[in-house]
Amino acid sequence: MASRDRRRTREPDAILRIRDLHVYYGQSHAVQGVKLTLRQGIHAVVGRNGMGKTTLCKAILGLVPTASGSIRFNGEELRGLTPNQIANMGVGYVPQGRRLWPSLSVDEHLRLCARGGKRATWTPERIYELFPRLAERRTNLGGQLSGGEQQMLAISRALLGNPHLLVMDEPTEGLAPVIVAQVEDMLLQLGEEEDIAVLLIEQNIGVATTVSDDVAIMVNGRINRVLEAAILAADRDLQQRLLGVGRHGDEAEIEPDLEEEEEFEDEPEGSVSPARLARLRRSRQTGPKTQVRDGQVVYISNPRTPTRWSKPATHDEIMSASSGVVEDPALRDLPETLRTGPTPMSQVGGDEVLVVGTFDTKGRELKFIRDRIAQFGVKTKLVDLSTSGKPSGADVPPNQVAAYHKRGPNGVFTGDRGESVREMAIAFENWIVRQRGIGGIISAGGSGGTALVTPGMRRLPLGIPKVMISTVASGNVQQYVGPSDIMMMYSVTDIQGLNRISRKVLANGAAAVAGMAIEASRQAEEQRKTRYRDDDGLPAIGLTMFGVTTPCVQQVTAGLEDRFDCLVFHATGVGGQSMESLVDNGLLSGVLDLTTTEVCDLLVGGMFPATEDRFGAIIRSRIPYVGSCGALDMVNFGARDTVPAQFADRNLYEHNPQITLMRTTPEENDQIGRWIGERLNRMDGPVRFFIPEGGVSMLDAAGMAFHDPDADKALFDALKETVRVTGKRQLISLPFNINDPQFSSAVIAAFLSIMGRQADRRKRARR
Repeated sequence: MASRDRRRTREPDAILRIRDLHVYYGQSHAVQGVKLTLRQGIHAVVGRNGMGKTTLCKAILGLVPTASGSIRFNGEELRGLTPNQIANMGVGYVPQGRRLWPSLSVDEHLRLCARGGKRATWTPERIYELFPRLAERRTNLGGQLSGGEQQMLAISRALLGNPHLLVMDEPTEGLAPVIVAQVEDMLLQLGEEEDIAVLLIEQNIGVATTVSDDVAIMVNGRINRVLEAAILAADRDLQQRLLGVGRHGDEAEIEPDLEEEEEFEDEPEGSVSPARLARLRRSRQTGPKTQVRDGQVVYISNPRTPTRWSKPATHDEIMSASSGVVEDPALRDLPETLRTGPTPMSQVGGDEVLVVGTFDTKGRELKFIRDRIAQFGVKTKLVDLSTSGKPSGADVPPNQVAAYHKRGPNGVFTGDRGESVREMAIAFENWIVRQRGIGGIISAGGSGGTALVTPGMRRLPLGIPKVMISTVASGNVQQYVGPSDIMMMYSVTDIQGLNRISRKVLANGAAAVAGMAIEASRQAEEQRKTRYRDDDGLPAIGLTMFGVTTPCVQQVTAGLEDRFDCLVFHATGVGGQSMESLVDNGLLSGVLDLTTTEVCDLLVGGMFPATEDRFGAIIRSRIPYVGSCGALDMVNFGARDTVPAQFADRNLYEHNPQITLMRTTPEENDQIGRWIGERLNRMDGPVRFFIPEGGVSMLDAAGMAFHDPDADKALFDALKETVRVTGKRQLISLPFNINDPQFSSAVIAAFLSIMGRQADRRKRARR
C-alpha cells in the first residue's frame, strides 16, 4: 500500500506515463506491455530496427490502434482519441523521414503550421532565432534543403503547434556525421526549453546518451530497462549485448524477482540502481541462457534475428540453432590478452592518449612526444589540426576534424590563416566531444597552438589527463585553462626543433601524461568495480564561499560532512565556473550556492566576474539547488589605486593591500536581484533560495562598514518581484545575518529535505 501511495503522489510530475501498452499488426505482437515514464527534459528510447520504436510513437499519437494498456499525457488518457485531438492537447510529432511538402518554401511551411492565440509561445520569428540557417533559406522549397535543414524544418513545424510534449522518431537517420552534430545541438537547445519535454526515438547511441538524462532500451517490443545516459554511454559491453549485431531475443527476458522489486521500491519508477544493474549482469553471466567458454559465448536463441514481424520459433528450431558455439562479437575484436579480464582502462576514460597539434610546423616535436608516451606502454593517436593544406601522416588528418565544423571543411579552410585557425578550434571542439575511449591528451605549441587546442581540452570531463606544453605557460593562463584541470608546462625554449632543453621538457610532459593516464585507468577500473556494489562513498556536493561568508559555509559543511563529500569553491569568478563545470559533467549531486557575489563583478565591472552562463549548469542538469545572497554587497577591485575613477567617491573598504571592496548601491542591487531571479525561474529542479534579512556578509552586519538596509531591501525586493514561486521553487526570508548559526541550520534542513532520504540511507549504511 505504501508503494502505491508513493506512485500516486508522483503522478502529477509525469508528463507522459505509459503502462502495459500492447499493439498488434495482425498476428504480430509489435509492442508488448511497454511501461515508460517521462517527467521532463529529454528521454531517449534506443533499439535496433524492428524493435517497435516507431510503433510506440504512432501509438502515442493515435496513428495506430492499441489493443490494451494506458497512455496518459498530463494525467489524461490518450487511448481512443484521434491524432488531431491528441495534437490539440499539446503533443507534437516529428515523424521518421521528415515528410515535408517539397513544393512549399520554408517560410510557407512555418506560416501554414503557426498557431495563434495566447498559448502561442512558438512563432515563425522565434523559429528563425532558434535556427538561423532556416532564416537564411526561408525562400527555398522543402525539396531544395539539405538533410539537416529538412530536419530543422520538421522540428520547427512541430514546435509551431506549441506542444508540451514533442515525440521525435529517428531525427538523425540518414544524415552525415557533421549534420548529426547539428541535430545534436538542436536537441540540446530544445532540452533547455522549460515548457517542452521530448521523447526521442533514436538508433544512434552517441546522440541519445549525449542529449538525454536517461535512456530506455527497447528489445522485441518491450522496454528492457531504463539506464542513466552516462552509464549506458560508458558501458560498451552492455551496448553490444543489447544493441549490437549478433544479439537476439534472449536478452529481453531479464526481469527482477519479487524480492528484488521490493528491495528497491524506494527508487523512482523506470530507474535502475547500480546495485540492481550488478544483479542483472550477474544473472546474465551465471544463468542457463548464456555461458562463456574461452572467450566465446554459447547461448540459446531464436534461429533468426527477431523483428516485430517475427513468429514464434518451434522447439526443434531453437534446439537446432543452439547446438553450436557462436563467437561473441564483443570479444572478437579484443586482443587475446584482454579476453580473460577487464580492460586496463575504464570504458569511461579509455586507454588512448591523443597527441594533438599542428603537424605541418610541430610534427617532429609531437612525434617525439608520441614515441616517449609509447615507451610507457600507453597507446597514442596523432590528431593533426594544421590549416596549411599540406599532406598529413597523422592518424586523424585535418580534413577529418574539419568535417565536424558546422559548415564542413569549407568553413575551416578559408585561405585566411587567422580565420582558419579560429574555425579549426571550433571544429576540434565538436570533434573531441564525440570521441570515446580518450585516456588523456597532450599538445605542444606557441600562443596560436595553445589557443587552438585548449578549448577542446576544456570540453573533456574532469579527470581525463590534459597537458599543454606552451611558450605562454609562465604568464596568465586563465584564458587557456578556465575552470578545467589542464596542466600547463612552460616550454622554456620555443617549440621549434629538438635540442638539449626541448627534449627534456617534452619528455617530461610525455611522462606526465602517460603516468596520469595509467593512474586514471587504475582509478576508473576501481570505480567500475565498486560502482555496481553501490559503495562509492559519500555523494559530492558543491558550495561557494568568500572570506566574508566563511562562517556560514563552515557551519553548513560541519552539518553535512557526515552525509556528503563537501567541495568548497572560492567565489572568484573561475570558482563558480569550476563548480558548474563539475555539475555539467555529472560529478555533483547537489549545490549550496551560498555566495553568489561573482554576479556583482559581472554586472558592475569587478575583477572576479561570473560569466553570462552563471547558473547555466544548474538549469541544464536540474540538480537540487540551495542558494543565497552571499557577498552581494560588494564588488572586487585590485589595490586601492586600481579602482576606476568613476567609483572614487563610493563606499570602499580595503580588504588587504591587493583587494579593495566597493559597496553595491540600491540601483545595482535591484539589477543584481532581477538578474539572479530570472535564472532561478529557469531552474526546473528543486530550488530553495534564502534571503538573509540581517545582512549578506560579515561587512553587512549591523555596525559594520557595508551595513546598508536600503541597498539590501532593493536586492530582496527585486528577488521577490522576479522569482516565480512554485512548489519546487521557493524564496525563504530569514531575520538573520548570513553567518548566523540559525541561518546555517535552516539552510541545512532545506538542503536535506530536497535531497530526499538517500543521504540518510547512506549515513546509516556507514555506521
